[in-house]
Amino acid sequence: MPAPRLLAALSATALIMTLAACSTGSETESSDERLTPLGDFFAAVYGDTDDDEWMKRAEEDNREREIIVAGCMAEQGFEYEPVVDMGFSSSEIEWEPDDREWVAQWGYGMVRSPGSDQAPSPEEIVEDPNQDYVMSLSESEMTAYYEALYGPQPTEEELNEDGSYEYNWETAGCQGLAQHEIDKENPLSSDEHKPIMDAVNAFYTGLEEAKVYSAIDADWAACMADAGHPGFTSQFDAQESISQDLNAYWESVTEPVEDDPALDELADSEIALALADLECREDVDFADRRHEISVALEEEFIADNKAALDALAAAAEQGREQ
Repeated sequence: MPAPRLLAALSATALIMTLAACSTGSETESSDERLTPLGDFFAAVYGDTDDDEWMKRAEEDNREREIIVAGCMAEQGFEYEPVVDMGFSSSEIEWEPDDREWVAQWGYGMVRSPGSDQAPSPEEIVEDPNQDYVMSLSESEMTAYYEALYGPQPTEEELNEDGSYEYNWETAGCQGLAQHEIDKENPLSSDEHKPIMDAVNAFYTGLEEAKVYSAIDADWAACMADAGHPGFTSQFDAQESISQDLNAYWESVTEPVEDDPALDELADSEIALALADLECREDVDFADRRHEISVALEEEFIADNKAALDALAAAAEQGREQ
């Protein structure tokens, strides 16, 4: 039974890392990496957000979570050895979608990407210490094991049309219980501060839905049409078109073909589109104009939600001092 072991654990952290990335820019960095009010706020709330510190915190949370899982599984009659190695590679792969040379080689990094042709080294392959034990179980015992670990599979009535379903830690087995225990100690994912975190997510979703960037998108789309790429209404549409083409390709093949000309052609199309996209963003001052709008709207959001944000900041500070 596949389960994204760390997805729930890192969801709040991922939001903060995304926002905090906006607060560490310099004149040499892209406009999307410059300071924004909410990014600055969450960088302060979360503390030091450099990669090493983030990794250390994630590893500590994972270790504590896995110990809770092991105790829970033991209570249900199963052996479980904590999986403390998260399997994060220490190798650094450059990802520079705003650099012309990088884009000329990789496009958006969808069909081809840096490191995609590199097999993991033996030390990077994480083996599940529970694999031998699980394989020793009968089919019925294995089913019971995974239900204890992750909870029962959702029924058809619980599934949405797209196959997703609403997560509930109470029905997510020992993993759900462990994540709930970890989340209780984190103000960013606690019930007390859930309203403001939901408001932050809704705020960013609402920016696109309210079309506050529509004039910028229109200028970019006109530039793309002039460059021979008509039909797009937003910059995201360009990337999404490659994603759809790539999905269609994989649905059309029964097994991977090495050096497939069709995939090479798609990669070339991606690079051409990404280069035109980059040039048009530069021509219409895309990032700077979006940044200016974002700063103004974030300042307004912070003013409207000052009490809740102050309470969140105070809770985070108290947690760091304990």
